Amino acid sequence: MEDSHEPPPGNLPEEQGWQRAARGAIQAIGGAIPFAGGLFSAAAGYWSEREQQRINEFLNAWIQMLKDELREKQETIAEIVTRVDMQDERIAERVRSDEFQSLVKKAFRNWAGAESAKKRAYIRNILSNAASADLTSDDVINLFLDWLQNYSEFHFAVVADIYQYPGATRRQIWGRTGKGLPREDSAEADLFKLLFRDLSTGGVIRQHRETDYAGNFLKPKAKPVPKGQADPRMKSAFDNSEQYELTAIGRQFVHYAMTELTPKIEYHAGSEEGVSKEEKAHNA
Repeated sequence: MEDSHEPPPGNLPEEQGWQRAARGAIQAIGGAIPFAGGLFSAAAGYWSEREQQRINEFLNAWIQMLKDELREKQETIAEIVTRVDMQDERIAERVRSDEFQSLVKKAFRNWAGAESAKKRAYIRNILSNAASADLTSDDVINLFLDWLQNYSEFHFAVVADIYQYPGATRRQIWGRTGKGLPREDSAEADLFKLLFRDLSTGGVIRQHRETDYAGNFLKPKAKPVPKGQADPRMKSAFDNSEQYELTAIGRQFVHYAMTELTPKIEYHAGSEEGVSKEEKAHNA
């Protein structure tokens, strides 16, 4: 008598064990999200009856995405903890405060915007510095988190360049990207203009301005152009005359997001124990 590989009626194939886990996850979400409960429950029932492979593959990828996101958040929290001195009562009180917890919730609620390792490092740095320093208000730090959501890595590369080279022109900044100079009517030129427009209207950068002794900005003096010598071309996306600098809030962003605190505890992902620098030196 030949062995039958057909599953008993009404049961799912045993080798598709992860499908049962996916079904459980979708049913759990149906109960956890009231307004979507009916939709998810109906979908779970339909999937149980039809066993469509494409739906299975989608759910598997979706669950893996949730696992990866949770792992990234756990690693980020662990890295923050290793960088703040919890023995300092002021810092410990700050970390426990509702204001700081609100910042943490916002950072992780907008996690989908942290699509790269560099942006996740910015989130870690902002929260670590927000816990350890009080150079600016929580309203400003909330704005920094919004910037991480709204701006791309290219935006932040421009910010970092202007911070390192105050007074840089667009052409100088583009030249340090290592790319050749494109045409003015190219997509690259449009993108570069868009970056500067975003950062200027967002209050991150501005054109260089002279100030008086009290910090008041002075109006630029108009340069007369001899009659008949005006350039008929529009200003280049890679203009080499106007200089740019960070605003005060832009410089604060660099301090909070791009300055990394030194870990006070050695931590490795996957390890359940951490060793402080003092303990390691004592053991040595």
